[in-house]
Amino acid sequence: MPVDALDARILGLFAAEPRVGVLEASRRLGVARGTVQARLDRLQRDGVVRGWGPDIDTSAIGYPVTAFATLQIEQGSGHTTVAEALAGIPEVLEVHTITGAEDLWCRIVARSNADLQRVIDQVVIVRGIQRASTVIALAEQIPHRVLPLVEAATES
Repeated sequence: MPVDALDARILGLFAAEPRVGVLEASRRLGVARGTVQARLDRLQRDGVVRGWGPDIDTSAIGYPVTAFATLQIEQGSGHTTVAEALAGIPEVLEVHTITGAEDLWCRIVARSNADLQRVIDQVVIVRGIQRASTVIALAEQIPHRVLPLVEAATES
């Protein structure tokens, strides 16, 4: 099992308070400092924890518009080549290969609706993209989260 109940408690504490130290975490969780450190090291080594950076609100840094685009790419263009080009556009936050009629799904942010047009124009000129379909998010109902999944994984 990739995570157990103690791992879930450690991840929950660090997600809620990313600046808590290992010593303080061990005190709050009632386990040895070495146990917390070893668990954190293992979780990071195994790829469960991908980073310790701050969680940044794009609206707070001037990008209040979020949009989702599905992209159809030319046969033979290659998902990787297109994704690498999209990575050069700072407003493209995520790109996933998907199933269905389209080939890629992107999460995009912009400063305004007019700015979103500029970003979409940058996306669609990427070599290999045939068509794009974009929807604008009106409100975030559930922010990106994984802790409920971590907790559920420990129950199975």
